[in-house]
This record gives sequence, structure tokens and C-alpha cells, in this order.
Amino acid sequence: MEITEIRVHLRKEDKLKAFATVTFDHVFVVRNMKVIASDKGLILCMPSRKMPDGSFKDVAHPITVEFRTLLESKVFACYEQEVRKAVAGAGTDSRVV
Repeated sequence: MEITEIRVHLRKEDKLKAFATVTFDHVFVVRNMKVIASDKGLILCMPSRKMPDGSFKDVAHPITVEFRTLLESKVFACYEQEVRKAVAGAGTDSRVV
């Protein structure tokens, strides 16, 4: 499976740094991944839904550690690129393949 497009939309919130939309093989998209700032650095949260008991359950997520690592590295690279562009005053939407 190939990641063919990543779009990052920056947010001006304390912990929520961005939303990411990732396209796979030009045919499947996953929206609403979140880039969150934590005490240990950035984390990538998968889209989730609230359960009746108040907990949250991912609706889409990587199955292998290797793919999660690849996905995180690509999304975080796109996020960093978007932050650099925003600091330079050059836009609010980044795409990395």
C-alpha cells in the first residue's frame, strides 16, 4: 500500500496542532487524523468515535508497527513543512507524497 497524498491543516489550539487527510493508492482516503502535542512530542491519533460508555474507539488504524511508523513519519514531515510555510507566511495547506 502506497501513501499517495497527505494534506495537513494547521490548528491554533494548545494541544491539537493539525488535522491530516491521507490518501492511499489514489483510491482510498482517511480523514480527521489528528497531530497532537504531548509531553513526549508529537503523536498521531487516528479518527475515532465516541462509544456509549464515553470511551473512544478508532474507526481506522494501522495494524503493523512498521506501517504506523511509516505513516507517522510521513504525516509529521508534512506537518513540519506546513509549520515552516506558515511561519514564512506562505499558506495553510500542505501536500506531501
